[in-house]
Amino acid sequence: QIFLRGENNARDPAQIQKIREKWGLDKPFIVQYGTWLKRLIIHGDLGNSFTSQQPVVKSWMARLPATLKLNVAQLILVFTLSIPLGIICAVRQYSWVDYLSQTFSFLGFSMPTFWIGLMLILFIALPSGGAIPTNGYQSYDVTPETHTWLGIFLDRARYMILPLATLTISGMAVITRYMRNSMLEVLKEDYIRSARAKGLSERVVVYKHAMRNALLPIITIMGAFIGTMFDGAAITEIIFSWPGVGQYGLGAVTSQDHPVVMALLLFGFLLGTLASFGTDIVYTLVDPRIRYS
Repeated sequence: QIFLRGENNARDPAQIQKIREKWGLDKPFIVQYGTWLKRLIIHGDLGNSFTSQQPVVKSWMARLPATLKLNVAQLILVFTLSIPLGIICAVRQYSWVDYLSQTFSFLGFSMPTFWIGLMLILFIALPSGGAIPTNGYQSYDVTPETHTWLGIFLDRARYMILPLATLTISGMAVITRYMRNSMLEVLKEDYIRSARAKGLSERVVVYKHAMRNALLPIITIMGAFIGTMFDGAAITEIIFSWPGVGQYGLGAVTSQDHPVVMALLLFGFLLGTLASFGTDIVYTLVDPRIRYS
């Protein structure tokens, strides 16, 4: 019985029944869910972890900063690199830049995240002789008492290189391809030909008229990226022993730690809802034709 962890691994049937009653596991599933929902709504309590006996919120908040640092850095890199690259590939279609970018996109899209991470460890981390760490979040001897803020930042940055590169490669492969295809469709529209016929420079046509409309599908994808921030990097966090929410959640699933799993699903739902709402707002800023009454 996995839920017996933290209970001295008792094996006596009477003790097992007592523990089941303590955690409410002897009741039907719908009753357990109702009890959890009632406790959440009335008291704002997500319960305690079966394995650590600690409040779920406390354990989750302890791992949230690591996940936020990794995923926010990924979002910034992916979208600041992929959008300009997609535009260049669309404007210079069939050029060597386009062919090289498309090859990268096909490879990055087809390679699993865990395989990318393992290849980075094999061909980058191992030849570096330990200069680029393969696991962990920071060095134990690098603390505010012994190092300046710059030393702490550089130490954390070393540990972020491989997991951030893994997520960025897989993310760029998707966004670059979407941006290129969206831009190509927009460049074929009649109003683009009209803008060029009026004598506007190609820079104005591309970046002022075409790009704003081509960004609409990318905004939708950005909302999906943000909505899956907590669980999208779980495999990467496990490969590089990154102490984030994704690794915590996947460990809870494998150990059947129900309170933790329920809490992470709830947070994922709330984040996805907020991301969807934010996407609708950004639509109105990018495309003035969109209005919500």
